[in-house]
Amino acid sequence: MPARKHIRITEVGPRDGLQNEAVVVSVQEKVAFVDLLSQAGVAEIEVSSFVSPQWVPQLGDAEDVFGRMSRRDSVVYSALVPNEEGMQRALAAHVDKIALFTAASETFSRKNTNATIGETLRRFTPVIAQARSASLPVRAYISCAVACPYEGAIDPGRVREVAARLLDIGADEIDLGETIGVAVPSDIDRLYEGLTGLLEPAQTTLHLHDTRGTALACALRAIQLGVVSFDATCGGLGGCPYAPGAAGNLATEDLVYLCNRMGYETGVDLGALFAASRHVAAALGRALPGRVFGADGNERGNDKGNGSRFGR
Repeated sequence: MPARKHIRITEVGPRDGLQNEAVVVSVQEKVAFVDLLSQAGVAEIEVSSFVSPQWVPQLGDAEDVFGRMSRRDSVVYSALVPNEEGMQRALAAHVDKIALFTAASETFSRKNTNATIGETLRRFTPVIAQARSASLPVRAYISCAVACPYEGAIDPGRVREVAARLLDIGADEIDLGETIGVAVPSDIDRLYEGLTGLLEPAQTTLHLHDTRGTALACALRAIQLGVVSFDATCGGLGGCPYAPGAAGNLATEDLVYLCNRMGYETGVDLGALFAASRHVAAALGRALPGRVFGADGNERGNDKGNGSRFGR
């Protein structure tokens, strides 16, 4: 294990975490949530999505949240963008980075974007051109990188094909989404074996869901393979409206705790992260499923230092 390897964490709770919640969270509460995450020291926050409010009502206030939150120079504030119209809204909101989304499953792509994979890629081309003109980096999500709720197991070769096409049209970052939370560590091996010669593990971001309690094991295996960038949500928020039964994302606290105990750096203050999770849990009026948050996050006496009694 390389000493003090740095693990980069993108906190996607304000977007992916909230998009499927039935309780509508106010702009004021979302702004406070983003500000608390900024204080926690995550590298990037995916703040919202510039999709039509008709499709994701929870995120219809993206402009207001971007306009009212407090920015820190050390944090990248990104947003999901579906098309050229969304890109214009994102540019007006002064986002730092845009994210696009497609899939390795045709069925999922149609249900999630109302378009084939090929059609999503054609939509991306003018959006990426606008991003280039504005000097904005582009992240591209590939959902269902391991399995699809409609098609079952996904051939890693299909993930490779989509990733190659995304790189060809100008994506800067490939984010591999394990959308439904079925993966075990051997699936992570197969996923990255399929990308050999195209992308090194360190050139990707991994987005895990914890439906079956295996996300942290998969994250550890990915780190061992060389992955250094992950998406996560504080408290384990999340779920996908187009992936029935998918539970929340890998909890940010769980990932940070693992890294802390194993000697990896994240730059994230676990105690400050607990404060963000408590805030959003109160806004939603429910408990959050993250294991470390459940064990330590509600104990205010642990909100010091790295937030853990155990250190390394």
